[in-house]
Amino acid sequence: MLDILIQNGSIIDGTGKKAYIGDIGVSGGKITFHTDKESAARIINASGKIVCPGFIDFHSHGDMVLGQDFAKLCKVSQGITTEIAGQCGSSMFPVRPEKLDLYQTLLSVGTATYPDDMPNWTTFARYLEYAKQVPLAANIKFLVGHGSLRLAVMGYACRKPTKEELEQMKTLLRECMENGALGMSSGLIYTPSAYAETEELIELAKVVAEYDGLYATHMRNESYDVVNSVKEAIEIGRQSGVRVSISHHKVCGKPNWGLSQETLKLVEDAIAEGIRITLDQYPYTASMTHLNACIPPWYFTEGIPAMAEKLKDPDIRKKLKAEIEYPKTPFDNYVQNCGGYAGVFISSCPVTHEAEGMFLSDYAAQKGIDPFDALCDLLVMNGGVGTAIYHCMSEEDLNRIFTFPHTVVGTDGICRAMEEKAHPRSFGTFVRAICHFHKEKNLMALEDVIRKMTSLPASRAMLSNKGILAEGYDADINIFDLEQLEDTPNYVHSNQVCKGMETVIVNGVVVYENGSLTGQHGGKILLHHNK
Repeated sequence: MLDILIQNGSIIDGTGKKAYIGDIGVSGGKITFHTDKESAARIINASGKIVCPGFIDFHSHGDMVLGQDFAKLCKVSQGITTEIAGQCGSSMFPVRPEKLDLYQTLLSVGTATYPDDMPNWTTFARYLEYAKQVPLAANIKFLVGHGSLRLAVMGYACRKPTKEELEQMKTLLRECMENGALGMSSGLIYTPSAYAETEELIELAKVVAEYDGLYATHMRNESYDVVNSVKEAIEIGRQSGVRVSISHHKVCGKPNWGLSQETLKLVEDAIAEGIRITLDQYPYTASMTHLNACIPPWYFTEGIPAMAEKLKDPDIRKKLKAEIEYPKTPFDNYVQNCGGYAGVFISSCPVTHEAEGMFLSDYAAQKGIDPFDALCDLLVMNGGVGTAIYHCMSEEDLNRIFTFPHTVVGTDGICRAMEEKAHPRSFGTFVRAICHFHKEKNLMALEDVIRKMTSLPASRAMLSNKGILAEGYDADINIFDLEQLEDTPNYVHSNQVCKGMETVIVNGVVVYENGSLTGQHGGKILLHHNK
């Protein structure tokens, strides 16, 4: 008995093999090619359509908005059936209840609401008790954030951990790994993760390596010092033996464009040496993160709200302005990377909504003030919280990184509410990758683009039975119309579904069809158990 029979589709199996016309069945949540039309409960005519494995979002922040309808929609509407969440050093666990305010400001870039149960998430095991009760459209596998570990043990202390503090972080991390976390992520431009030295990261990565887990890193610098940052990520892999993922690999700031040739050569050489490295990338030339990322990390030693309070002091502002506007101040300077305030696009502010949808320079002109003061005023009025889109990358680097053999696709999507402006990557990444790199640029065959979204990330995230249309594999399946496929989300209207994605099936359950969620939940929590 078949639950679903998909007939006459152009099947792309995810391995890179050429497409072929055929039928595929779904039975008990699994794929089968033993297709009997008479026994099918439902038949889908896929004539003229592409049938491929569900896409794997290798870089997700979906854990922050777990189970919310807009969060489900932004993923499955572009064909994502599995997410690797807990990225950039921030995870929803382990929590220390007495520091809840610090956690919530740390996580505020990714969510506007926090479940009442959050103070109880002191361990990954306890967080899983909550997560397993949440209806999921897509599958999800979790990383633990280094920033969350450090916050639990050290708060925002800008120093090396003591031996005892490092052991406490290792203990927390080991509990996460024992209970099925995939590994650890770091966000080395964000505080408190930014305060860690390489030695600390190596010692924690050794714990992850015991479980054959993954260390995913938002590197220390993605602009003028991107080469050294890649070297640090490689060295962590070399000394710990851990699998390494370089998150949303990019080169920011026009003076640095082209350095991807050097970074990719470093990765290539490291892989030849035996170090296991994956890169993920979203297919846009603008990034998105906290508006407060414009501020150097040494202003955050007491947390984000305290940083915003400091900006009320004229003397601090004078010093800060000189640091931001001097190109050689040693931090990943987002204002400089964008060529100035005219490249910083304000996407969301919890209080000053009138600034949303404007470049900082235009907002400053409207207010009749200096753009630097506009930045500081916005951070003060919004308690240090808000998001911005940073136009900082080149098309040439984007294309070079995507076509690199060890690059997979990840959204890095942040969507806190349907009515709140975000980056188009939240709703559009996977469809854009097909449209941009295959339909428009013809840089890669469709089968090769889809492999970067399916079997390759499945192998790198150690997802068994996913990423390939094969007998007995999990029935995570997309059906789309290549001719109609269009990444409609843009920087002004970010939260809209792409065109052409017709049906999305997760573990045999149709979760998205005809432009809408079906209300069915096929997603599962995926645990990592390798020791």
